[in-house]
Amino acid sequence: MSAAKLVACGGGGLYHGPTELRWPLMRFTSLIIELIRARPRLMFWLVVSAQALLWVLVPLLVYSSPPEGVATVLAYGREYQVGSDLGPPLAFWLADIAFRAAGGHMVGVYLLAQVCFIITFYGLFQLARSMVGPQHAVIAVLLTSTVTAFAEQGAEFGPLVLARPLWALVLWHSWEIIGRGRRSAWFALSIEVGLLLLTTVAAPALLLLPIGFALSTARSRRALMSLDPLFSLLVVAVLVLPYGIWLLRADIFALPPLPALGDLGDRALLGAELFGGLLVAIGGMALLVLLNTSRFDPRPDDAPVVYRAPVDPLARQFVYFFALAPALLGAIVAGLFGLKHVIGGAGIALLMVGLAVVIATGDLIHLRRQRVLRAAWAALVAAPALAVIVASVVQPWVSQTELATSLPAKDIARYFGDSFERRTGRPLSAVAGDPELAGLIAMGASRPHLFLDATPSRTPWVTPATFNERGGVVVWRAADTAGRPPPELAMRFPDIVPELPRAFERMIAGRQPLLRIGWAIVRPKAAP
Repeated sequence: MSAAKLVACGGGGLYHGPTELRWPLMRFTSLIIELIRARPRLMFWLVVSAQALLWVLVPLLVYSSPPEGVATVLAYGREYQVGSDLGPPLAFWLADIAFRAAGGHMVGVYLLAQVCFIITFYGLFQLARSMVGPQHAVIAVLLTSTVTAFAEQGAEFGPLVLARPLWALVLWHSWEIIGRGRRSAWFALSIEVGLLLLTTVAAPALLLLPIGFALSTARSRRALMSLDPLFSLLVVAVLVLPYGIWLLRADIFALPPLPALGDLGDRALLGAELFGGLLVAIGGMALLVLLNTSRFDPRPDDAPVVYRAPVDPLARQFVYFFALAPALLGAIVAGLFGLKHVIGGAGIALLMVGLAVVIATGDLIHLRRQRVLRAAWAALVAAPALAVIVASVVQPWVSQTELATSLPAKDIARYFGDSFERRTGRPLSAVAGDPELAGLIAMGASRPHLFLDATPSRTPWVTPATFNERGGVVVWRAADTAGRPPPELAMRFPDIVPELPRAFERMIAGRQPLLRIGWAIVRPKAAP
């Protein structure tokens, strides 16, 4: 039997000495490696399902309020606006649908976030499978699952989380068209592009990357020489037409301002910090690659091997391009405009890095030190969850810094909703004041409208006039037992009469003081 056939069978077989044929060596091969070889699809579903379940359970166990920003997403989604200052509407609509479907419980939103995680990795697996085969595709998934951007941040559902599965599907079907010549993928690609445009304001910039790659080679340009792209553009136009009309009416096409010459140094430093954060996020992947090198293996020739057929050169270019371009260009553009995150988010920027590592490794991947690799991978996947649990349990005892997820959201929403209804005989219809507290109250049973009184243009569904007419609750963080409102809030609501502040206990109080919330009721005007 030839050496190539022995490798294709999994790396086992006979050991050929210099002059004689010896008996087969007994080698230890873990169950995980056997599953990678024999049942790659099953291995994929085990990995992504376990990780998704982990990040449904962790928030349910240790979060007494949603992660930062999720309450605002729900408040905006409750209005079903075609567009808002936060961007396209799809993520907000889906969040509200999931929240209502779960009976007003955050478990619906957490499940939605993990459905996005599963679809993201399914698109990555299908793309990798068409390039490197199912066995190496599973290895790419295992590596990518250690990227911290897919862990805790995945529970913070919003446009950035929803954009990840859509981007993965866009890349998969783009390759089906460019690399495999499958015209049937055009329809799916058009739907995914339209939904991506309805999800994030970064979509136009992101879509320039696959367009640029498709125009860069003769082979990919041939895939565009048909009427299919025109029909796809028509589908995309139909999907985004309502949002496009809203953009025209809202007149918010302006890009963020370019920095002044004196600020270029600070913006360059910001871009470098963002790119450095991406490097830290793939630190676990780098550790696994380092542990798998032959330098740390006392018997480098005795490791099991996972084989693949040679990779299409265009596929190699495709993977390297989308592993580098979103991260580099995303960090540069974000630094230039002073954004808080890379364009599209870290989940999009780092999606293809694991597959790029697999392709760069070669047609034969030796899995050395199996027990160490298995333990290291499990630790890397579990570490973010353990960090969240430790922070939620330990931080209240060692620091007075408040975690956004430690506020008693249910108690806050129930108290102010019931208080307004007892005083007025009507369900609470709107809440204003401190944006964070108001967002939590907006998740209450009556789902009151969120009114950002400091910037009323951001919440056009409630105006100062309608708030005063229909009534509502104004809340703020009380600094003392008197509960006086902040001066700027008192100027916007000069007629309010503050009530006694309400104190709430956190799930784990520790050294933190009670959460005191000052409040006042704006009574609805009597009907004529």
